Amino acid sequence: MIKYQLICDQSHAFEGWFQTSHAFDKQSADGLVACPICDSINVRRALMAPNLASPKRRQAAMDAAENASTTPATAPAQTPAVSGAVTKSGAVVAPQPNQEALAEALSQLRTLQRKVEAECRYVGTDFAEEARKIHYGEADPENIYGQSSPEECQELAEEGITVAAIPWLPSEH
Repeated sequence: MIKYQLICDQSHAFEGWFQTSHAFDKQSADGLVACPICDSINVRRALMAPNLASPKRRQAAMDAAENASTTPATAPAQTPAVSGAVTKSGAVVAPQPNQEALAEALSQLRTLQRKVEAECRYVGTDFAEEARKIHYGEADPENIYGQSSPEECQELAEEGITVAAIPWLPSEH
């Protein structure tokens, strides 16, 4: 995933997460990337400096994640977790928070990601099929996670299968 700093023609700053730079270009050209504040589709990438975390900053972020007072809950056996984005364009778009809030949110997201990886079975692109097997009693109930298209998520919801979409951060290494 690539995180871009974005800005609309009304000068609202926000960020977006995309699978590739080509994905951003295509979604932007198709009018699928919109400002979350004013809904303008005239969005461009803002000038960004690379974010290179020093070993000291990485350790501080890891310590903060381990000491977080709130532990995100994982989905119960029949409420599988789905990795992916939530918006119509396939990108996670949010207003630009301050740096401390962003660092805290990323820390909590990484904590959630580690918890999901530790307590759930990865089923890859077979997520929808595996979720159905569990829901209809063809497989033992267990926590799973993987990838699913927005269409598959909609079909699962129509069948009464509860799923949750979470943005999946790239490896810290």
